[in-house]
Amino acid sequence: MQEKKIRNMEEFAAAVGVSRPTVSKYFNDPGSVKTSTRARIEDALEKYDYRPNIFAMNQNRRLTKNVGVVVPYLADPTFGEIARTLERRCIEAGFRVSLFSAHGEQKLENEILDNLRSLKPAGVLLSPLGRLSDRDQLKRFCNDVPTVIFDRNIRNIGEAFVGSDNRSFVSQSVEYLTRSGEPPCFFEMRNPTNPNSLARRRNYVETMETLGLEPMIVQVDGEGWNLEEIGYEGGMRALKERSLPSETILCSNDRLAIGFLAACYERGLRVGRGSGTAMRVAGHDDHPFSRFTSPSLTTVGHDYETVSDLAVETLLRLIDEEGRFENRTESLVPARLVLRMSA
Repeated sequence: MQEKKIRNMEEFAAAVGVSRPTVSKYFNDPGSVKTSTRARIEDALEKYDYRPNIFAMNQNRRLTKNVGVVVPYLADPTFGEIARTLERRCIEAGFRVSLFSAHGEQKLENEILDNLRSLKPAGVLLSPLGRLSDRDQLKRFCNDVPTVIFDRNIRNIGEAFVGSDNRSFVSQSVEYLTRSGEPPCFFEMRNPTNPNSLARRRNYVETMETLGLEPMIVQVDGEGWNLEEIGYEGGMRALKERSLPSETILCSNDRLAIGFLAACYERGLRVGRGSGTAMRVAGHDDHPFSRFTSPSLTTVGHDYETVSDLAVETLLRLIDEEGRFENRTESLVPARLVLRMSA
């Protein structure tokens, strides 16, 4: 007896119980998936009488199997981890990946978009610079090329956005630190280039006010992407001047926190909980090195795997729908609190 009709590849993947990229990979090259998975897919093809429109798939992909991945600064280990995971997901789906880094420069980001447009990729996963981006250039590019924005949301640009929920980042960190000790001050760059930093500042203020507490923001000077150095130098000044309004320091991101920890060490201040400790320090992002700091860094982390899976699945769906969604979509993945020795 035949089951209900499956309308598209996403529904088929859900029925089989495998990821959408794995199903796509099977249809591109059945031998590229492991034997047990291939058997499940082939059994389901008979069960659900599903046949994908291969001609439409190829047309939608403009007869290419190329996908572009663009990040603001590949030397940042957080973006390196996200890019690595995205690249693996795209390869598993049968695509060739071209990876680009804008190195924090608007001019280079614009050149990358021009080059990608000429390559006619099937689609692009783009994390823009944010405040430094040329919005008009981004909009023109996204009108020409099926694009999913990830990590850094810019309103009304791209067919979809996938990223971590910055509100869940900051609410978790502030609530935990307040519950377990002195309420935190918020340590950040005065003029951050990352729009996520601005969202985190707003959410810190909102969460503190919701808890009936006065927000305490500490801003340090610095430009560019040398965030550990900025955190170290700003931390050294604040510690020397004894200008910190709290002994619990919540940094906007882990890279600033790593620099701040170095400043504490140099000033002879012990970080952590318990007797003999001077302060607690926490960050955001779950930077790949954060568990190897001394002490290991309490943080709120990206779910890299889920964000990458969802971003690639959204791009594949966009490609299948000829590069346009009826309405722009936004998908936010909750962050997770990671408790370590620094707080």
